[in-house]
Amino acid sequence: MKSSETFKKVFAYIKKYHFFLLLSFVLSFVAVVTQLYIPKCFGKEIDFLLGKGKVDFLSLKSMSLQILLWIGISAISTWVMNLINNHITYYVVRDIRSQAIRKLQHLPLAYLDHHGVGEILSCMIADVEQVSDGLLLGFTQLFSGVVTILVTLYFMFCYNVWISLFVLCLTPVSFFVAKWISQHSYRLFQKQSETRDLQTAYIEEMIGNEKIVKMFGYEKHASEQFSKLNEALQDYSQKAVFVSSLTNPSTRFVNNIIYAFVALLGALFILKGNLTVGSLMVLLSYSNQYMKPFNDISSVITELQNALACADRLFQLIDAPLESQEGTEVLDTVQGNVDINDVSFAYTKDQHLIEDFNLHVKAGSKIAIVGPTGCGKTTLINLLMRFYDVDQGQIFVDGKDIYDQTRYSLRKSFGMVLQDSWIKHDTVRENIRLGKKDATDQEILEAAKASFAYSFIKRLPQGLDTVISLESLSKGQQQLLCIARIMLASPPMLILDEATSNIDTRTEIYIQKAFDQLMKGRTSFVIAHRLSTIQNADLIVVMKDGKIIETGTHHSLLAQNGFYSQLYQSQFQQVL
Repeated sequence: MKSSETFKKVFAYIKKYHFFLLLSFVLSFVAVVTQLYIPKCFGKEIDFLLGKGKVDFLSLKSMSLQILLWIGISAISTWVMNLINNHITYYVVRDIRSQAIRKLQHLPLAYLDHHGVGEILSCMIADVEQVSDGLLLGFTQLFSGVVTILVTLYFMFCYNVWISLFVLCLTPVSFFVAKWISQHSYRLFQKQSETRDLQTAYIEEMIGNEKIVKMFGYEKHASEQFSKLNEALQDYSQKAVFVSSLTNPSTRFVNNIIYAFVALLGALFILKGNLTVGSLMVLLSYSNQYMKPFNDISSVITELQNALACADRLFQLIDAPLESQEGTEVLDTVQGNVDINDVSFAYTKDQHLIEDFNLHVKAGSKIAIVGPTGCGKTTLINLLMRFYDVDQGQIFVDGKDIYDQTRYSLRKSFGMVLQDSWIKHDTVRENIRLGKKDATDQEILEAAKASFAYSFIKRLPQGLDTVISLESLSKGQQQLLCIARIMLASPPMLILDEATSNIDTRTEIYIQKAFDQLMKGRTSFVIAHRLSTIQNADLIVVMKDGKIIETGTHHSLLAQNGFYSQLYQSQFQQVL
């Protein structure tokens, strides 16, 4: 995305605060005009010093008071303007960050699969801060710089047209120098931002998996990989800063040449009697102040290029394609009949996973899905929940196409317990009633007892009010809380994906009985690697390479002596 396009998108957020923007511009104009009027007053004071014994003290006193007044007005206007600029900047950044986090909630899982957690965190935190710094500097100096240039030119033309035209004609030189440098620095700042995201993602990955890193002795390799990213970031950062830092000295060099020529031309005009000494001093002061904003603007442009490069990455997130269209119907009074007709799906178009998949499940049935790793078991669950959309085919619940239903009502109809448990940093109570916000403490305790989580909950310092996190509980305890959620929510359909994988055998037996009780009358999909846990399933679906190769009960599949029989027997064979 070009920087101009990115700026238009940023400006769309700024326009919401047009009143403050206008007020900031007015105050900037007042501050600059009063500040630039001061050299004019000093020029008059110089002309009041006519010579020894010819000093107009009365006029000097009056002019000095005027100077103090203009200084006071300029200072107050600048102070209020800065407050307003801060207000605009932080509110704009707040709006951008809020929209980004809202957008993140509605992005398809495919987006999150292709973008690391560290990359998204860097975008949401570091990039937003860079945008904030760039906008603040832009508002603070850009307005004032533009107004200074325009007002200074007006005052200069009031004193001498020819000197003013000379200064004006040389102005584009500074612009061309600053523009050429900013174009190169923008590309380098983009590279810097991208590399910083990669580095943040790598740090997050290594710290989050520190035990695995140590277990496999990966520390040295991890350090080497980080060093490569660090060196790349250093290289891009140094180049970006170096190129951008050329702007100020380059424009200053041009400005000093202009200043010297103004002094020379002014001296010639004094000799001809067309200019006073005081007027020349004013012109020199104005020429210096006229060129100074170009230095400030060039610095602003450098920061803005960095900010726009970061904003570009933010807008890539904000403009990312949303989930497919939401249905309008509400799925309620669910019986649990599920029909999957001719479904095909692939995570990547060049690698097929599920093809021509058909499955018909009666309400209240317990369906076990088994098969080797990577055969599409969990993918099938993702399609049922609309975490991903099918490429072809249809899925019906109670004869209603799930793509005509709202995602909320569809997902509310399923209760999921996955192999990977999720606990938020909150109290035990809030973790359990995640799926039923209006649950009473009595209902929560009953669900905890049914899931056998109550035995460890009552040993916690504050019981249900104990604040927990992933680090404060074992894997098994986390999973028990996830099971308690489902017990509490009591949805019409269940999905159990290795729901007891982290629980000891004794507790698993009890929980299996609790699940059997919970699954009565409910359509249940059970993914299990331990085939001994699904022997009582109403239907066992055997998958391989994204297709159903066998269906039947446990005993009928064993009698077929097919692939399921081989899987089952392999779990009880002694490894020699």
